[in-house]
Amino acid sequence: MKVLVCGCNGQVAQALKVQLAGLGELHLLGREHLDMARPEALREPLRQLAPGLIINAAAYTAVDQAESEPDTAFAINAEAPRVLAEEALRLGAPLIHYSTDYVFDGAKAAPYTEKDVPNPLGVYGRSKLAGEQAIAAVGGDHLILRTSWVYSLYGRNFLLTMQRLLQEKPQLRVVDDQVGAPTWAATIAASTRALVERWQAGEAGAWGTYHLTAQGETSWYGFAQAIGEQLKARGLPCAELLPIASSEYPTPARRPLNSRLDCARLAREWGIQLPHWQQALIDCLK
Repeated sequence: MKVLVCGCNGQVAQALKVQLAGLGELHLLGREHLDMARPEALREPLRQLAPGLIINAAAYTAVDQAESEPDTAFAINAEAPRVLAEEALRLGAPLIHYSTDYVFDGAKAAPYTEKDVPNPLGVYGRSKLAGEQAIAAVGGDHLILRTSWVYSLYGRNFLLTMQRLLQEKPQLRVVDDQVGAPTWAATIAASTRALVERWQAGEAGAWGTYHLTAQGETSWYGFAQAIGEQLKARGLPCAELLPIASSEYPTPARRPLNSRLDCARLAREWGIQLPHWQQALIDCLK
């Protein structure tokens, strides 16, 4: 089976490259072959490759920049997924697509379930929600996997930024009133492989939208503390951390204060068990 991964340079795509090894004939295609900013141009290469499974790991993820580039964000995050869904349906291939906690406004006191009504705060969240809605409207076999606070040892992310800043600065202020689950890209990729294997074995759960994050919860400040502890355990310098409110660190795009996602449906329907975020961080740094 040909497996197409759209977007070869992101954190999740790099993890998929490792985790999907041996699962099929893997094709990781980047912008030079699949330009997500030109959605209609995706059709011809998709039809030529004719994959048996499409995994969309490409996305516009510059949350603040999206506020000034809405057209680009919607082209990549909404229109391109619609075209992928249409072509997947035409090919009879399932589509796996990754979405985000940013489709919610963060006002709920408890973790969000798949039944909660989305209400994104900014352009990025609205564009990702539009992509979800477009895929669902096309129909066909699909999984929309909402995740949160993705990190890895590749690319640009909170983990790598904190590792650098904690060693460079004597003191660091980090937001403490946004709560969620840091999720290692390899956790997402390994879970994706498990989902594909269940589908191949005829043991697929219901298609649709699911939440996929690490277990447990923390704030960005708590995440930074955990990163700092790992640095100190290795005998490396570590800045003093100070908790601050989101209001003390203004950004062009508003962030949800509550990014916690309830993953019970994924465990119930597909048997996917996620690790605790603290253990995943340790495994990542190993």
